[in-house]
Amino acid sequence: MSLYAVQKVLYELNRDPQLQARYREDPASVLTGRDLTSEERGALLGQDIGLLYVLGVNGQILMHYAAFCGVEWNDYLEAMRNGVREHGPVRDGIYAMTTEV
Repeated sequence: MSLYAVQKVLYELNRDPQLQARYREDPASVLTGRDLTSEERGALLGQDIGLLYVLGVNGQILMHYAAFCGVEWNDYLEAMRNGVREHGPVRDGIYAMTTEV
């Protein structure tokens, strides 16, 4: 897994209006050449907040990405809960789960 690469994409996307416009038009082009696994690429293309959370994306970065995607706050929180239910515990990063769900 390349958590750094995922977070870098989201960090750049959260801050660059030109990149945001490109992502809205053709998200796959924004991901081309990035060091991402197929699971990470799918989560980004599918705007899968829950899976991105489980992959370990930092909540501050993920929160801004969710807002960019039009996800309301309560839906964002629920998406993270659903991500854990569907994909298991957070795998990496500062939210990695060291206890059972």
